[in-house]
Amino acid sequence: MTPNAPPAGLNSLRLRPEGMSCASCVARTERALSAVPGVAEARVSLADESAEIRYAAPATPGALAEALARAGYPARQERVTLSVEGMTCAACTGRVERVLAAQPGVVSASANLASRRAQVVAWEGAVTAQALVQAVTRAGFASAPLDSQAPDRRAEDYRRLKRDALVAAVLALPVVLVEMGGHLIPALHHWIAATIGTDAFWMVQFVLATLVLAGPGRRFFLKGLPVLRRGAPDMNSLVAVGTLAAWAFSTVATFAPALLPEGQRAVYFEAAAVIVVLILTGRVMEARARGQAGAAIASLMRLQPRTARIEREGALIEVPIESITSGAVLHIRPGERIPLDGVVVSGESAVDESMLTGEPLPVAKTAGAVLVGGSMNGRGALVMRATKVGAETVLARIIAMVEEAQGAKLPVQALVDRITLWFVPAVMAAAGLTVLVWLALGPGLGAALVAGVSVLIIACPCAMGLATPVSIMVATGRAAELGVLFRKGDALQRLAEVERVAFDKTGTLTEGRPQVTDIRPVNGFDADTLLRLAAAVEARSEHPLAGAILRAAKGIALPEATGFVASAGHGAEALVEGQPVRVGSARMMAGIDLAPLAAAADQLAGQGRTPVFVAAGGRLAGLLAVADRVKPTARAAVAGLSALGLPSAMVTGDAPGVARAIGAELGITDIHAGVLPSGKLDEVARMGRVAFVGDGINDAPALAAADVGVAIGTGTDVAIEAADVVLISGDPMGVATAVALSRRTMRNIRQNLAWAFGYNVALIPVAAGVLAPFGGPMLSPMLAAGAMAFSSVFVLTNALRLRRIGPEKVRP
Repeated sequence: MTPNAPPAGLNSLRLRPEGMSCASCVARTERALSAVPGVAEARVSLADESAEIRYAAPATPGALAEALARAGYPARQERVTLSVEGMTCAACTGRVERVLAAQPGVVSASANLASRRAQVVAWEGAVTAQALVQAVTRAGFASAPLDSQAPDRRAEDYRRLKRDALVAAVLALPVVLVEMGGHLIPALHHWIAATIGTDAFWMVQFVLATLVLAGPGRRFFLKGLPVLRRGAPDMNSLVAVGTLAAWAFSTVATFAPALLPEGQRAVYFEAAAVIVVLILTGRVMEARARGQAGAAIASLMRLQPRTARIEREGALIEVPIESITSGAVLHIRPGERIPLDGVVVSGESAVDESMLTGEPLPVAKTAGAVLVGGSMNGRGALVMRATKVGAETVLARIIAMVEEAQGAKLPVQALVDRITLWFVPAVMAAAGLTVLVWLALGPGLGAALVAGVSVLIIACPCAMGLATPVSIMVATGRAAELGVLFRKGDALQRLAEVERVAFDKTGTLTEGRPQVTDIRPVNGFDADTLLRLAAAVEARSEHPLAGAILRAAKGIALPEATGFVASAGHGAEALVEGQPVRVGSARMMAGIDLAPLAAAADQLAGQGRTPVFVAAGGRLAGLLAVADRVKPTARAAVAGLSALGLPSAMVTGDAPGVARAIGAELGITDIHAGVLPSGKLDEVARMGRVAFVGDGINDAPALAAADVGVAIGTGTDVAIEAADVVLISGDPMGVATAVALSRRTMRNIRQNLAWAFGYNVALIPVAAGVLAPFGGPMLSPMLAAGAMAFSSVFVLTNALRLRRIGPEKVRP
């Protein structure tokens, strides 16, 4: 399993723009990146604050970062320190620097011969410390990451937001309590006027509100005003203009009241301060919810240990996982996680691989067995040889796939992008028009200002920007936990729209490994003798049916067979224990009376099993039946899809009789048998909107041609590369899970979009005061800020409900 590779000739780069806070930010960031010559595609996600870019020359990582900076959303940088052993001269340091600087996303690199260290500055998200270590190692130097000076940005942002929201609340609380209390309790208002004095109290409010805006609220001005000057306002611009207008009007009323008509001398310091408090509180809740949305990636990353014990020069030493290279010998204690992919060199144990396969039972591992990094060792000690490290491990590839899917854009997002490009400028125009209308109607500048600020604050498009990407992030993460990998995020939408599911048979609905299902001896032979003679002949054969017979005879001592002769398509014969033995179809049994088992053979063939006759010494010895057994959950998968309103079809290269028998067992009536690989593509093309499920190389064309290709994760890499969705465990029930999850996700996205757009359509006019002439309410800026924060929290909370989806709870 590998993540989506960029198209031929294109490079792929992930950057993390700083300062995005709404859908308009995303749209402008994408537009800035797409304008760089050489960029083929730019996808920006607000949910995980990342930008995925596909580009070719003349575009470079530096040029892309410069474009982000010009747009007002600079790419974050991180500093990584590596230890580098083996440098002996200035030429060595120069070589290390050149190797590091050549890595995609590296801004600068310097190596120090004396300290044996290298300092790397890179665009955050563009390159990992592990990739840098591997590059230095390939250059002939021993390297390991010492520390990363880039802390967890999300955790740091969350802590900073919490601190700023608390500081803003503490500063704003006295203003709100006294100002609002004075309105609710007239006696309190009169007491303040008689003791402190209105002018003095307004000055206290000015100081506290100014501290709120200059301190915790400073971020809105630093980000919102520069983009406003560039003619590309965003959510921060709306907040900055709204709070600044309220603060400026109140400051004039406090220090230069003569400039205002006497009846309009009022202050709105509490509104400016509370707007900042509420919006910061909303962002704290957003940051917390985003962390929960990305929990799947975090849990996957925690599966890999940070260190491992490596055998070096006869001693065991503990080293960072990033410094281990392919071929290293590792020692795994009982109860430890397997650090990397590899094979068992010695030892015996049972390993829990449920994190990959979903199977609860541990898998026995002995010498030569394959181990997957992240799985849990049982009670035995193991010695393993690492075969895949870094980004090549199964776990790393799964994480890369999930990250790729989480950053994807669904077709439905295109509508949101088109709207948000003009939404913020339209809101600012609406706010300006609101002020002018209220001034024309005569209530005064204060009332006009309140209405205009309310429009600015309530219309922040945060919810629009989060409606789709957060649902995608949660859904693809939850899907990975359920063993379903969406390699392409837009498959979420396409899978919800399919009208039929077509299955390959062998390895998809069946085990893909023929087994002996029936043993029927005759003429005095017993079952063990029948198996022993047949297996002795088939030990010399390479036919798949021979493997099934040999597996059935495991544990039985086989005599030597001589004079082996195979008859293509019919069977084989040899001399065993001094007598001729023939194994094969009825055509192989010329001169042998098959009447005693003819009816049984026909019956077994009708059940989809292959009859294999065995003759010894010129007479019939018995009959074996070989079949590829249906997977235990295949029938439930077909029934589950039927409950979802999706009929199932089977497209297979097997004989019609076998296909019909398997179809009857599973409840599939739409059978297309004897189909060549190219024919599978044609059959799929005729089915309309279809998802095709397969596992073999011959399924790759159909997987690529279907609206959604679903690959069995236990199948071939070619099939997996051609698919949009991968079922890690190979369980066909995963198809029903994937379909139901995609439908739930699209329903969730529609709910979010309906709320985000409906909220703005409904409340912007209310904030503008259209209901006031009819006795309706005027929405204060504080209530507007609260409503705006609630809208984003609602969208995030609704998306997080997708985390509760489980395979046993799947519903249409």
